[in-house]
Amino acid sequence: MSIPDDGLARVGLPLTRRQRDHDGRLQLSYWLRTAGGAEEVLIEGESAVAFVRAADHERAASVLQGLRGCSLRPLALNTLSHEPVCGLYADNLADWHEALNRLQQAGVALMEEDIRPVDRYLIERGIFAGARVVHRNGQLALTRDPFVPDLRLLSLDIETTLRADRILSIALQCGDQEVVLFNGDIPPAPGILPCADEAALLGALVEQVRRMDPDILIGWNVIGFDLRVLVQRARARGVRLCLGRDDQPLRVEQSQTGRWFARLNGRVVLDGIDTLKGATWQFERYSLEFVARELLGRGKLIHDPDDRGEEIQRLYREAPEALARYNLEDCRLVTEIFAKAELVPYLLARARLTGLALDKVGGSSQAFDNLYLPRLHRAGFVAPEYASGQGDLEVPGGFVMDSRPGLYRHVLVLDFKSLYPSIIRSFQIDPLGLAMGTRGDAPPEALVPGFHHAIFDRRHALLPGIIERLWRARDGAKHAGNSALSQAIKIQMNACYGVLGSRVCRFFDQRLSGSITLRGHQILQQTAEHIEATYGHTVIYGDTDSVFVWLGDDWPDQDTDAHGERLAAELNQWWHDQLRMRFDIDSALELQYEAHYSRFLMPRMRHSEKGSKKRYAGLKRQAEGGEALVFRGMETVRTDWTPLARRFQHQLYELIFHDRPWRTLLQAQVAAVFAGDCDADLVYRRRIRQPLADYVRNRPPHVRAAQQLEDNRRRQGLPPAYRVGDSVAYVMTVNGPEPAEQLRSPIDYQHYVDRQLLPVADSILPFVGESFARLVAPQIDLF
Repeated sequence: MSIPDDGLARVGLPLTRRQRDHDGRLQLSYWLRTAGGAEEVLIEGESAVAFVRAADHERAASVLQGLRGCSLRPLALNTLSHEPVCGLYADNLADWHEALNRLQQAGVALMEEDIRPVDRYLIERGIFAGARVVHRNGQLALTRDPFVPDLRLLSLDIETTLRADRILSIALQCGDQEVVLFNGDIPPAPGILPCADEAALLGALVEQVRRMDPDILIGWNVIGFDLRVLVQRARARGVRLCLGRDDQPLRVEQSQTGRWFARLNGRVVLDGIDTLKGATWQFERYSLEFVARELLGRGKLIHDPDDRGEEIQRLYREAPEALARYNLEDCRLVTEIFAKAELVPYLLARARLTGLALDKVGGSSQAFDNLYLPRLHRAGFVAPEYASGQGDLEVPGGFVMDSRPGLYRHVLVLDFKSLYPSIIRSFQIDPLGLAMGTRGDAPPEALVPGFHHAIFDRRHALLPGIIERLWRARDGAKHAGNSALSQAIKIQMNACYGVLGSRVCRFFDQRLSGSITLRGHQILQQTAEHIEATYGHTVIYGDTDSVFVWLGDDWPDQDTDAHGERLAAELNQWWHDQLRMRFDIDSALELQYEAHYSRFLMPRMRHSEKGSKKRYAGLKRQAEGGEALVFRGMETVRTDWTPLARRFQHQLYELIFHDRPWRTLLQAQVAAVFAGDCDADLVYRRRIRQPLADYVRNRPPHVRAAQQLEDNRRRQGLPPAYRVGDSVAYVMTVNGPEPAEQLRSPIDYQHYVDRQLLPVADSILPFVGESFARLVAPQIDLF
């Protein structure tokens, strides 16, 4: 983009970023969405950067001989091991990749070599979202700016033949602009554009996308299916599928992990499934039909998923206008899901917070880098070699207390707000603080002890300040009702702990992660001990950041909420005093009164007298005065249990928790199963975690059922139905598992009584002095 030097700087949001060599020099490309449209900004004169130890300077220089675009320069920076470093600079990517290869082959340690120049340019300047285009020394440059524009979304969906070897129609929806491109003859209608053949269809798509000019393309499995098929068909028809904002054709690539990526300059591509998961939305299934019905209360125009493929082919032949309506409705559903779930506001909030690109899936480690590295560099240090920290220690996960099984009345839940981030803040846990604290020259009053011989120098700790800023921002977002920003901050605060214990993070060191989790264990154990010793209540369970306090079945239940609030406030003061007295630090621990359960079940482990962990159910008092059944880890919230088991559990617990007669329910439910009245609720659903062919030694029921369906489709010449991550629906028959779509054998009703009803019932019946087998065995003998 060429910007006149008229003093009027442009501001925009970087949508896509790319690095390349141009005329032998590194060039950084950023497509910015400004208030007036989208423009490409080209940054010249930058270098790719990494670091090597100064002690390796001579050897590195020898290895790099002949690479004129590379240079080594001494810097006033050190490693976290307190060794001086040199900067490795490259003027172009060709020399850069050759330099890295040579140094790695020679065994020269590199630091921060994996950070792409196009990303480093932004994070070192604090550009996380909005950017201002300025002139410096005759060159364009970007600086930070709070600007965030309104973004235009285009929802795209295609319909194809069963083998996906021909595109039948393409639907596009962008705001109030809607069009269906149809391959072949179709009665004239507004919003429908007939195309003579597939090549014309693809050409029309390019024109429509250019006319609508979206910033973001959205869809359902839009990269792995829609865009991938479009690229394949464009290649087959000799069409340049230029859907970006330049003249480069769309590229769709698959990573080694199986994830599909779309390369499109100037436009972001967001898949609805991945985006929902990244924003921590959870659904039993992620089909468009299921998610739309859960969020929007309506689904596709073809409701039978088992016959959808054939029905699409029939509509194409016999009722093309109905196919067009179906195609367009899928686009509308995706658009409305994005709006309902506030996915784009969430991604924008995440970008402003962490600097992650809008289409970045996951990215916790990169977000940590974006927040931490600029501060580390300003402090005079560089990051260590990737995941080179201490990794041979025993570091437990979150604390899970042995539970006391039973059916209780009046259980309170006290929950530490963001426990791990608050531990980082309180105990000054930090990579640089660890490096300075273990050096041995800090005054004792500056040191805070950790675990596994970790010692943190509070004067140099960077991460606590980052966490504190995030914490304040989240409180502000919650107060303002900005749920998208609040969720983005919550995820990032928790990720600040998670990445330190993961080998995918350059700052991985188990002294860091162990000092967090082991401190969490200590805090929960001491909280439980103090509650029992001081207040006389019994702590029946504790899990990661929560304690479950039994007030007693004879609790008068007067001002119980006030008692819970008082408990939390007094415990917070106790912890404040403890940390001041023992460590001379300010406590950021914040215990909250979270819930009152009028009835609460802590079940036993199956075939054991020990209490279970991460499994409980209760009747929770609501703020407005009502009650709600809550299940954690139980059958009713697990997708690998049938609807029969989940519905039965809900009904049975509802009766027992309210002290109502429940025996009739058991007998009626068993009779209904054997009578065939519950057949629709006997379907299991489980995901395929790897290609079917990779299940060799262990072939669980859902895999055997999926293989039956795939074998039948192959005999019909149809493409595979399942990909990794797809959910398989199957039923247990007298001949074993069979796909729900091709049920041939009688259903094994005894299996469902033994494997679905009995475990659900016997998780609670022993606590009321009964057992499922004793109550229903005489009845089963009748069948």
